Amino acid sequence: MVLDIGCGTGYPAMELLEKSENTNVRIIAIDYSSPLLDIARKKAGGKSGRKVFFRTEDASDGLSFADEVYDITYSNLALPELGEMEFHLNEFKRVTSLGGQVAFTLPVHGTWREFFDIFRDVLTKKDKYDVLKSLEEYITQKLPETDTVVETMKKCGLKNIKVEKKSYELLFKSAREFFFAPVIEYGPLGEWKGIISDPGEMKELFMDIKKSIDTLFNGLIFSVSIEAACFMGTRPEEEEEIEEITLDEDDIEVIVDE
Repeated sequence: MVLDIGCGTGYPAMELLEKSENTNVRIIAIDYSSPLLDIARKKAGGKSGRKVFFRTEDASDGLSFADEVYDITYSNLALPELGEMEFHLNEFKRVTSLGGQVAFTLPVHGTWREFFDIFRDVLTKKDKYDVLKSLEEYITQKLPETDTVVETMKKCGLKNIKVEKKSYELLFKSAREFFFAPVIEYGPLGEWKGIISDPGEMKELFMDIKKSIDTLFNGLIFSVSIEAACFMGTRPEEEEEIEEITLDEDDIEVIVDE
């Protein structure tokens, strides 16, 4: 039994099904977006409702499933959108059987760094230090250090933790191409703009960012880094339990200093 949290249009659930064609794997795939699930069902074809089950569910407040149901619980890029990491990793662990695996992917610190460097430079020149602080808080929350994620996994009680990282670059000919690329426009762009609370100020600052990109990379390629990581951990076969100790009145000795 496999749980796919934030399955979107069905990737990587369909890839997992293809790799396990001759096994008895069953996948429950959830997402808050019904339109995306409709696309996923079309991709699955006859396997939908037989080997993979798509259902609408918003996991931001926790998972609706009982404890220890799934052999594997995974999420592909959805964890940053759900909210507080420790809470949701505990939820992932809760629904995973003893000895089962928890896995998730997410972008980590260093992703979009070239864009953020220009963003910082524009804010500094404009003396927008309050916005600069909000930007740094956003980066820390949305793009955590790998070690921070591992420590959170340990805090949640996951063992045998493994991390696989991959670095690559996205190339853009201009600032316009960057901002209107689907991976940006339908990805983090709304969050980046939301860092600036005043709409008028946001429009002005992003025009300055656009001009800076086009000036700095005039005749060149604007290369933006992506740092992706896959984190895997195991729920222990035996959970550590804290023994409750009850004291009787006879167990207490009162010592009086004469």
